[in-house]
Amino acid sequence: MIEINNVTKIYGGKHKAVDHISLHIPTGEIVGFIGPNGAGKTTTIKMITGVLNPDEGSISINGKDIVKNPIEAKKEFGIVPDSADMFLRLKGIEYLNFMGDIYEVDSDLRRQRIDELAEAFEMSNALNDKILSYSHGMRQKIIIMGVLLSDPNVWILDEPMTGLDPQSAFKLKEMMKEHAAKGNTVFFSTHVLEVAEKLCDKVVIINKGTILFFGTLEELEAAYPQCESLEALFLEVINHA
Repeated sequence: MIEINNVTKIYGGKHKAVDHISLHIPTGEIVGFIGPNGAGKTTTIKMITGVLNPDEGSISINGKDIVKNPIEAKKEFGIVPDSADMFLRLKGIEYLNFMGDIYEVDSDLRRQRIDELAEAFEMSNALNDKILSYSHGMRQKIIIMGVLLSDPNVWILDEPMTGLDPQSAFKLKEMMKEHAAKGNTVFFSTHVLEVAEKLCDKVVIINKGTILFFGTLEELEAAYPQCESLEALFLEVINHA
């Protein structure tokens, strides 16, 4: 699970990008993280994953504090960031082996997982090419493959569908469902509300660094019965906060 307790992040000494938020993201669920541009989504994800430290509050992953015990906490999750521009001079297979080394994936299991993921994302013929030569969508695929290689308990995905072709996006969504069904946690941000509506067990709506709603779509619909879609519900929450 992911436990966020009264977390604040301040930029420039006065701008609260995230303002005293608390969330309990349970196991066995897919939780969507939605909000307008600049709402605090990426800042929150960067704090969860240890890229940024909160100015106040605490964050733990499966009981391990990300600030006090960062190495152990980071072993609990895999992160797909919002940018696919990294390690461009490595070949795809070199990058995957690097990720396998980092997460101590056994060599036999590693080869099996790489073959399975490469087939699933149609990347088998590209693994010996440098990532520099990849399209944006292929770079997104290789990063996703690197995260899934070690099969971490917690998946943290920042706009994971960006750049993916429809078949790969469908495959990733199926993997997310399977992962949660096994009792694991998937936490992902998205601007595509239809994806959140069809995929999520719960949604978090954030705006101006503040959590406006956290719960099931049924609970959200009950609070705003006049709205007929998640898009309408989202706008209602944002505009009337």
